[in-house]
Amino acid sequence: MSHALEATFAGLIGKRVTVRLHDPEGGFRDIVGYLESPITLRNRHGKLIEFSHDEIALWKEVIEKK
Repeated sequence: MSHALEATFAGLIGKRVTVRLHDPEGGFRDIVGYLESPITLRNRHGKLIEFSHDEIALWKEVIEKK
């Protein structure tokens, strides 16, 4: 796990993010929700999703429209 990425994600706890993960079976999958820890987010259905930083292809903070 990248310490820089872990520190970045620690600073984003409570923020809404989208994370594109490498799928082990090929391709990618996206998860979107509020970061609860550097390796977990809660999606709109209330499900807590855990991921590894090694799986991340791309990520970004989602800026909510006002």
